[in-house]
Amino acid sequence: MTDTNTSPLKVWLERDGALLRLRLDRPKANIVDAAMIAQLQAAFDAHRADRGLRGVLLDAQGPHFSFGASVEEHLAERCAAMLAALHALIITMVEFPLPILTVVRGQCLGGGLEVALAGGPIFATPDAKLGQPEMNLGVFAPAASCLLPYRVNQSDAEDLLFSGRSVTGEEARAMGLVQAVAEDPEVAALHYFDQHLAPKSAASLACAVAAARAPLIRELRARLHEVEALYLEKLMKTHDANEGLAAFLARRSPQWVHA
Repeated sequence: MTDTNTSPLKVWLERDGALLRLRLDRPKANIVDAAMIAQLQAAFDAHRADRGLRGVLLDAQGPHFSFGASVEEHLAERCAAMLAALHALIITMVEFPLPILTVVRGQCLGGGLEVALAGGPIFATPDAKLGQPEMNLGVFAPAASCLLPYRVNQSDAEDLLFSGRSVTGEEARAMGLVQAVAEDPEVAALHYFDQHLAPKSAASLACAVAAARAPLIRELRARLHEVEALYLEKLMKTHDANEGLAAFLARRSPQWVHA
């Protein structure tokens, strides 16, 4: 297991090496910042070729999965590096050769939800809060714009992306965003792994994941490039995007000029 005194991520193997456990470990916010992204990237890279691995379980320490990405790293002078690193992680997760199960308690917002969307089934508590609140800050969610329509219908995806509202675990289950709702979603995810993934051939699972995700992978690589360019070359040159981020950091209401 990684040293939690220095790392924002706990990493360990269990089930005799069949299950990789990843735990966001900077409660209560578990912000998806540069350090967290780097640790997640390193963990997926290090275990990608583990023989006998049949899945990953991603969860978080504390009452919340993640409040989202670092707002400071979204500022104009830093957002290019942040987006590049986050989107590289998203691609790594989508292309990972085995199922990634995600356990969500409390808030799972913004960049935190984008990370969850890049995995496989999401297991959540009934009262969990999942959402993309970026529009409330005058920006949009690039990765979620690409991933949400694969999880839910276009109308629900646009609702979450445009409104910035959050939905409960129960609501997310009804729209197909969440696989299962349980009072203890970690137990539910482990049961799913033990029943449905552990008995399988790791080699066969890898082929099944590649087959199921091939269209998503092809489209996501192109779409992430497009939305990243839109974010950097158009959005971040507007007054309102910069005003929204500055207002959030100053804990005041934004003053939109609609340009």
